[in-house]
Amino acid sequence: MSILAILLEVAGIATGYLGAAIGAGLAAIGAGLGIGKIGQGAMEGIARQPEAGGDIRSTMIIAAALVEGVAFFAVVICLVIALKA
Repeated sequence: MSILAILLEVAGIATGYLGAAIGAGLAAIGAGLGIGKIGQGAMEGIARQPEAGGDIRSTMIIAAALVEGVAFFAVVICLVIALKA
């Protein structure tokens, strides 16, 4: 048994809760970074070709929604794991 597992048992925290919390946090951080990169690329594209701004913006919104959907799914899975822990 690892030292972390022993410390968590002493503190009364199940390892499932810790894993779910870390997973949800990583999912949120990953989504934030992904949407930031999408926004950065869209702004650079619009700056280079202002006439294509509408198309770039709509594509950016669709891509950000897909990233957000994956992050939401990951957080829900983490919550399910926490409820079963």
